[in-house]
Amino acid sequence: MKFDIIDFHTHPFYEDDENLCIYKSNMKMDKDTFLADMDEAGVSVFCGSVIKKTRDNGFENLKECNRVSLRLRDIYGERYQPGFHLHPEYMDESYAEIKLAAEKGVRIIGELVPYLHGWTDFSCKEFSDLLDEVAKHNMVVSVHSMDMGQMEKMASAHRDIQFVFAHPDEKVNVDVRIGIMKKLDNVSIDLSGTGLYRYGLTRYLIDNVGADRVLFGTDYPICNLPMYIHAVLGEKLTDREKELVLIGNAKRLLGL
Repeated sequence: MKFDIIDFHTHPFYEDDENLCIYKSNMKMDKDTFLADMDEAGVSVFCGSVIKKTRDNGFENLKECNRVSLRLRDIYGERYQPGFHLHPEYMDESYAEIKLAAEKGVRIIGELVPYLHGWTDFSCKEFSDLLDEVAKHNMVVSVHSMDMGQMEKMASAHRDIQFVFAHPDEKVNVDVRIGIMKKLDNVSIDLSGTGLYRYGLTRYLIDNVGADRVLFGTDYPICNLPMYIHAVLGEKLTDREKELVLIGNAKRLLGL
């Protein structure tokens, strides 16, 4: 059975300094080859934020990443669902970005990666205030998994927002994420980054939190896109479970 695929967790790029591939010096990569790789893998829609790999703490860097994501959507069309950055130390600027995202039909905030951008606390009051504004626009919030206590507090305080925790990690951390998800029905998880190479991960997540809360994601171009697809297809899942993970859950969350 052939499955359509939405990759919920990618990081597209326009310029080379936005390309997060670790081995990019050995590969020809640009915005066109990015799309060609998605086509070859059978990915119909890809989501995520543009990231400049810099520890510049100013907001201009994040604002530029948001503008690049809109520029890429102009190129890729509905194939790309952009994600926007926010920063709790720049409240006025972040409110303006939320407003712009809503005006432009952006459905995703994130992936937010605080450790790259000079802030660390998902549960701080300033970020909570920004999330109150995000909730008004029914956006999904994708967050890099860090301090799970903070993330649980964040998601618990904003039950009207659907959060997607990125990166399952190793089993001890998978179990922590599952514990939070069993308490909070507004939290899902994507399969990007560390963890999926451990055989049985997807089956384990589904058995513990249900097939409707696991989303396919890769972290491409950091991680190998086809390998992640085959990791899901190679597990002992029903066709219905594969369909939900690979496309159905993302379509529902994003209203596609």
